[in-house]
Amino acid sequence: MQILMLEDEPLVAKNLEKLVRELLPQATLLGPLVSVEAALNWFKQNAEPDLILADIQLADGVSFDIFHELKVSCPIIFTTAYDEYAIRAFKVNSIDYLLKPIDKEYLKSAFEKFSRWQNTPDKEVFSHQLRDLLHDLEHRAAKQYKHRFTAHYQRAVVAVPETRVAYFVREEVIWLVTTDNQRLITDYQSLDEIEDLLDPTQFIRANRQYIVRKEALESYRTHYSGKIELSLTVPVKEEIIISKDKAAQFRIWFEL
Repeated sequence: MQILMLEDEPLVAKNLEKLVRELLPQATLLGPLVSVEAALNWFKQNAEPDLILADIQLADGVSFDIFHELKVSCPIIFTTAYDEYAIRAFKVNSIDYLLKPIDKEYLKSAFEKFSRWQNTPDKEVFSHQLRDLLHDLEHRAAKQYKHRFTAHYQRAVVAVPETRVAYFVREEVIWLVTTDNQRLITDYQSLDEIEDLLDPTQFIRANRQYIVRKEALESYRTHYSGKIELSLTVPVKEEIIISKDKAAQFRIWFEL
């Protein structure tokens, strides 16, 4: 099985290659190709792979341009940090659509879809499944993330814009801590509830206790154990640690 990777970010490519080798050790990885031009030249000189892992935003354009010009027939798994491309992606041979940072379990699920596609005698059945998934994505694309949060300050209820949020922390109740270090109590019951409302390109679930906004992150350092310690622009009571398992995903998210 040959898998061609289209990806212009070295760190992302390295992490994706690692995940592919863990999930499909028997596969041959080709690339990564970093640009539309490089991909067009590659396809002119090589036979189609069995599967393509394609970042949408490449160094010199979007990968859709490749597939519109060449009419590639093999399945494609798209990856991107931008959910806005979802609908376009599923109109171009797409098996699945993964948001960065790439989660291993989601990639595994995408490979399982590809395997079902390979083993489906009637490809029309699978096309129906893709249409159903496209329908789900249309609803997801319409989702509006929350940009203002209500919290309690003394005896008043205040509205805090997203730009003033530094982090959320669970300490018996859920606190919202602002960029000027005000601690406000919210009515949320769990961090899971909040996480579902937040734009994943702007916020990250560091661990079971903290959700941090990207603009509040000043720096990070890696421990010898592989864990990551975050440094914020506001003081925190304790170290905010990201586990070794999530470290690679965090680095990708931090650089986007």
